[in-house]
Amino acid sequence: MKEKIKKYFPIFLPIIIGALVGLVISKSIDYNNLIKPPISPPRILFPIAWSIIYLLMGISYYIVKDNLSDKEKILYYAQLVVNALWSIIFFILKWYLLSVLWIILLDVLVITMILIFYRNNKLSAYLQIPYLLWILFATYLNIGIYLLN
Repeated sequence: MKEKIKKYFPIFLPIIIGALVGLVISKSIDYNNLIKPPISPPRILFPIAWSIIYLLMGISYYIVKDNLSDKEKILYYAQLVVNALWSIIFFILKWYLLSVLWIILLDVLVITMILIFYRNNKLSAYLQIPYLLWILFATYLNIGIYLLN
């Protein structure tokens, strides 16, 4: 049983991190009180989208992990950390300008990660595309919220 948990843990790690961050920031989320740019989705869409994206991230990494160098694995884990810290910077600290710069860093890390995954396993890279599209949309929202608030 322990071996199975250890083997499949990488699939569920993004979901676990996302859930923990969600618990930490839940009382600080004031999304409905912010002035938002056009095409802002309702708050209920975020946990649904992130749950799907986190699962795809975990599956993607699981597929490719044995073909990655240690540096490439560090990039994957670094973007997970940057992703988690963005929520704290944005929702708890409410440092909207820093959160814009932070999410741009996340965009760069994820694009780099996708390119590395693509060289190793195309399916693994394709599974990261919804994540990239979502954080690019989040970048737009973050910039809009910074400018409007």
